[in-house]
Amino acid sequence: MARKNLVLSGFILLKFLLQYVLLSPEYELQRDEYLYLDQARHLAWGYASVPPFTSWISLVIGFLGNSVFWVKFFPAFFGALTMLLVWKAIEALKGDLFALILGASCILFSALLRLNTLYQPNSFDILSWTALYFATLKYFQTENPKWLFLAALAFALGFLNKYNIAFLLVGLVPAILLSRHRRVLARKDFYLALGMVVLLVAPNLIWQYTNGFPVIHHMEVLVHTQLVHNDSLEFIKLQFLFFIGSVFVIAAALYSLLFYSHFEKYKPFFWTFFLTLVVFIYFKAKAYYAIGLYPIYLAFGSVFISHVLRHGWKRHMRPVAVAIPVLFFIPLYNLIFPNKSPEYIRNHAASYKALGLLRWEDGKDHELPQDFADMLGWKELATKVDKVYAGLPNPDKTLVLCDNYGQAGAINYYSKEGIQAVSFNADYIHWFDLERPYLNLIRVKTREERNDEFRKTSPYFEEARIFDSITNRFAREYGTTIFTFTGARIDVNKRIRQEINSRLNSD
Repeated sequence: MARKNLVLSGFILLKFLLQYVLLSPEYELQRDEYLYLDQARHLAWGYASVPPFTSWISLVIGFLGNSVFWVKFFPAFFGALTMLLVWKAIEALKGDLFALILGASCILFSALLRLNTLYQPNSFDILSWTALYFATLKYFQTENPKWLFLAALAFALGFLNKYNIAFLLVGLVPAILLSRHRRVLARKDFYLALGMVVLLVAPNLIWQYTNGFPVIHHMEVLVHTQLVHNDSLEFIKLQFLFFIGSVFVIAAALYSLLFYSHFEKYKPFFWTFFLTLVVFIYFKAKAYYAIGLYPIYLAFGSVFISHVLRHGWKRHMRPVAVAIPVLFFIPLYNLIFPNKSPEYIRNHAASYKALGLLRWEDGKDHELPQDFADMLGWKELATKVDKVYAGLPNPDKTLVLCDNYGQAGAINYYSKEGIQAVSFNADYIHWFDLERPYLNLIRVKTREERNDEFRKTSPYFEEARIFDSITNRFAREYGTTIFTFTGARIDVNKRIRQEINSRLNSD
C-alpha cells in the first residue's frame, strides 16, 4: 500500500509540475478566464453562459490573491482529482500496480493536460463525469445506497458547473434500463437521491426561470455561430486525438465490457459509451464536450490489459504498454500547448494545420490556434486603457465600454486604476453601474467594428479622438482600437439604459 501511495503521489506531483511548465510566460490568460474571474464580483445563481459553480471557485481565487498561479492551480487540481478517481476505480476493479501505472499514464499524457491549463468549467466538468461514473461503478459492484447519493452529488455539482453533464444521463440511463440494474428504480434510496439532485440544482433552475432561461438563448447563439461549423467526421477524428496514446486501452475496455466475464455486471458502460457519442454527434457538439466520457474506460481497459499481460512472455509487454501513451505524447508536446512562441507556430504551420489546430470557430484557418491567439494582447490593452483613463478630466466619471467580454474582463483583471469595464456582451450587460453620472466614454472596439465609431458616437460628446490600438499582430484582438469621448452632451446613463433594454428585449 505504501508503494502504491508513493507512485500515486509521484504522478500527482508530475501532473502539477507539467501544468505549469507547459505554459510559456509570453502568453497571458485566455479570454474566457477573465470573464469567469469577474463573476466572483457579481455572485448569482446563474450567468448567461454558465451555472454558478465557477464563480464560487473564482471567489476562492480572489481570497488567495487572484494571481495567475492560483488561476492555473484549480484546473490542475481538478485534473489531479480526475486521475485519483481513475486510480480508485482501478483499485475497485482489483487492478494491480501495473494497471494503476498504466491508467495514470493514460490520464496524465492525454488531452487533459492541455485542457487543465485553462481556467474554464471544462476541467471540473470532466471531474464530475468521472465521479458520477465511478459512483455508478461502485453501486453496480456493491449496491450500497451511499453510492446513489454520491452519484447524485456528482451530478448536481456537475450541473451547477456546466449543463454538459446532462449528456451523460442521456447515454447512461437507457443503458441501465436495458440491464439487470434497472431494479434500482424499485429502491426508495434512488428517489431520495433524485430528490437530493432536485434540491441542489433548484436555485439555478429558479434563476433560469426568473431570467427567461438565458441558457436557451446562449445555445441558440452557439448553434448559429459555432456549432454550425462542426462536422461529424471531424468530431470523430478528434475523439481519437484526445487520448491518441491510449486508444488501445479504451478499445480494450470496450472489448472487455462486452466479452470479459469479470466485467459482466458493468456491461451498461459498454452501451452508454456509444449512446453518449451518438447524442453528441446528433447535436453537432464541440468535440471536447465528450472528453469526460473517457477516463472511466481507461480504468476498465488498464485492468483488462493487466490481466492479459500477467503471465509468461506477455509480462515483458507491460513496459511497452506504459510507454505508448508517453511516446505518443512527445510529438504533441510541441503542438497542443502554448509553450512555443507565435513566431515558431507561424514558421511550423503545416504541423499545426494537419491536426486541425489552426481552425477557429469561424471554420477558417488562422496563424495561431484560437486559444493561443486568445492569450495575447490583453496586458497591452489594459495598460493603454489605464493610461488614457488616468489622463482624462474627471476619470471617476468615465465609462469604459468594450465590444466583448474578453476586453472588459482583461481590463478589469490587469488595471492598476481600479477600472471596472463593461460590455453589452455576455454577463457584462447586467453589470453596468448606472448610479453615478458619466461625462466621458472610453470605447474599446474590435478591428471589424471600429470604422463607424466616430460617426455614431462623436455627436454626443464635445471631443472625440483615437488614443491607441492593440499592436500584437498574433493576438485575436489585433487592431482593437481605443476611442475617447469627453464632455458628454447627453445623459449617458439614460442612453445606456435604453441600449440595455433594447438588447435584452431583442434577445
